[in-house]
Amino acid sequence: MRKALDTLYAGSGALAALFLVFICVIVLLQVGANAIGKVAEWITGTPLGLVVPSYADFTGYFLAASSFLALAYTLRHGGHIRVSLLIQGAGRRARWVVELWCLSLGAIAAGYFAWWAINLVMESLEYGDVSAGMVPVPLWIPQSGMALGLVILCIAMVDDLVRTLRGGMPSYEHASADLADSFEDAPTDEMNASKPPRG
Repeated sequence: MRKALDTLYAGSGALAALFLVFICVIVLLQVGANAIGKVAEWITGTPLGLVVPSYADFTGYFLAASSFLALAYTLRHGGHIRVSLLIQGAGRRARWVVELWCLSLGAIAAGYFAWWAINLVMESLEYGDVSAGMVPVPLWIPQSGMALGLVILCIAMVDDLVRTLRGGMPSYEHASADLADSFEDAPTDEMNASKPPRG
């Protein structure tokens, strides 16, 4: 079960990265089309008007998919911003209670948003909604990335909640501890070399 969940989170992160690559490709294609059009205008006096159809729409869809699919992976690796100032000086039991509270609220919120995102996808399928751009895209396709990302985030939240209930450390705390250990284990001369020279 643990291996399957870790594979799910890693796959979600990989998909998010892939959508970022798609954004780069589309933007580069449009920049290239603009450059070719400018050169043609200088030579012939007439712009070619090259354009990637609905490139702004597609980059928006890919950005939304990437953002939502990266949520669970980012949570597992301690990448989300956490305000831990209030619990830094608290005892172990108090911190455990606060973590349970936060994870419970997070799981409920993620589940709530995932539920409505899935409903949105089903409605778009039912009514056949399409985008209004140059290329009509069935809206359930880009909405599915958002819904899938929220479902995986909900699973990750529940995963960490169960782990914490069993007395373990949440994944994001474990990732932060590993990062701190890597800094502590760094050789002193390398650390000093990274500091700016005085004077």
